[in-house]
Amino acid sequence: MPGPEPRPDQDDLPALAAEALAEHPWIAQARVLDGVVRIRPRADALASRPQVGSLVSEYLDHWSELYDWTYEKAEGRHAGDLDLSGWRASDTGEPLPVDHMGEWVDRTVDLVLETRPELVLELGCGTGLLAHRLHGRVGGYVGTDVAPTAVAALTAAGLPGAAFVRAAAHEATAAPVAEALERVAGAGARPDCVLLNSVTQCFPDLGYLRAVLLDAIALVRPGGTVVVGDNRHSGLLAEYGGWVERAADPAASDAEIARRVARRGERDDELLFDPACLAEIAAASPREVRLSVRAKTMDADTELTRYRFDAVLRVEAADPPVVPRTVEWTGGEELERVLAQGPVRVTGIPHALLVSAPGARTPADLRRDLAGSDACVGLDPADPRTLEVHAPASAAFRPVRELLGRPRAHEPFHAFVERRLGEAARAHLRRHRPEARGVRVAVEAAS
Repeated sequence: MPGPEPRPDQDDLPALAAEALAEHPWIAQARVLDGVVRIRPRADALASRPQVGSLVSEYLDHWSELYDWTYEKAEGRHAGDLDLSGWRASDTGEPLPVDHMGEWVDRTVDLVLETRPELVLELGCGTGLLAHRLHGRVGGYVGTDVAPTAVAALTAAGLPGAAFVRAAAHEATAAPVAEALERVAGAGARPDCVLLNSVTQCFPDLGYLRAVLLDAIALVRPGGTVVVGDNRHSGLLAEYGGWVERAADPAASDAEIARRVARRGERDDELLFDPACLAEIAAASPREVRLSVRAKTMDADTELTRYRFDAVLRVEAADPPVVPRTVEWTGGEELERVLAQGPVRVTGIPHALLVSAPGARTPADLRRDLAGSDACVGLDPADPRTLEVHAPASAAFRPVRELLGRPRAHEPFHAFVERRLGEAARAHLRRHRPEARGVRVAVEAAS
C-alpha cells in the first residue's frame, strides 16, 4: 500500500496557500511576498453595478439582519405609528427623546411636502415613521425596506393608498417596486418624489450611493425631487467623535480625547459624505439637476441636529433657477427686512451648536425667525459649520455643477472588505489546505 503523502516543507506553505486562495470566488489575485500571502478582491465582488457584488451583498445583509432583529424586538414602539426602535443617542446610549424624534419626523414630512408631490417612493421606510404621516397627504405612497418584519407590519396596517415591498435601495427600478407603484397609481406610474431618509449611513461606499441616486434621478418624473435626508456629514466626523468622547469622559486630557477620536473615526462603520459628493454624482446624470442643502432645524441639541444634513435634488424643473442677491451675515441684520427686498441668500451665519462666534445662531433660531415666510434654513455646501438663509425657499436650489468641489467621504466598506475577506480566506484554507492555515494572509486594496 502506498504510504501517507509527505508533509509539505514549511517554506512551501505560503505558495500552497496562495494557490488555494486564488481559487476563491472573491479573490482576484493571491501572491507571496516575504512569506505573507497577499490577496486582492475581485472587482465584481465589490461592484454596485451592473449588479451588486457578493461582498456588497454581505455588507447589506449585515444591516438587514440588524434592523430586522431591532424591529422584531420593538423595544422603542410607543404607538402603532411611532416605533422608535433603534434610535439611541451616541453620547448617552439612552433612547432619543420622543418629543425630539417627533419633531425630527415632522421636519422631514415638511421637507417632502414642500414641492407638493403626488406619488412618493420611499427607499428604506423602516417602521413607517414617515409612511404613516405621508400616505394620507399625497396621492400615493410606496415604501421599500430590507427588513421583512417592517414590511410585514406596514402591509398588515392597511394604510390607504400605500403599498410596501421588501427591496433594497439599489432595487428601486426592479419589477416588484414598479408593480407596487402601478397598484397604487396606475399603469406606468413614476414617482415625483423619491425619498431616502436616514438610510445612507447604512450604504457601503460612494459607489453604492452613486448607483442608488442615479437610479432615483432617472426614475423620478420631470420636475420631481429626490430627497436624501438625515445624512451624516463627513466634514464633521472629528467633531462628532470629540463630542461623544468628551461626554463619556469629561476629565480626559485633550491629547487623550484626540487619540480616542482618531481611533473612533477609523472604526466608524457608517457612510459619511458631504454635499460635494452628491453634486458630483448628480452631475453624472444626463438630466438637469439642482441641489438644495438644508440644515436640521429641530429645537434639541443632539447629534441629529448638529452633525447631519438634508439634501433635495430637483430634476428637470420647468422654472428657471432663482438667482438671488447675496448678503453676508454680520449678526445685526433684521431678517424680515432683508428678506423683503426680493430673492436673497444670506450667507456666513455661524452655526451656534458647532462654533462660538459673534452673530452665531442655531438652525432652530433661524427657523423661528422665518416662520410664516417663504424661506428656508440652508447649510453652506462647503462648510457645515456655517448656515445660510434662502428666500424664497426655491432660491436654495443651485445647479449641481456650481457645487462641484473636493468631495470628502468616510467609506466603511474598505474596512469591512479587509476583515471579511480575511475571514473568508482563513476559512478557505482550513477547508482546502489545513496544513497552511497558519500562514499569514494580508488583504490588499483592489486595483
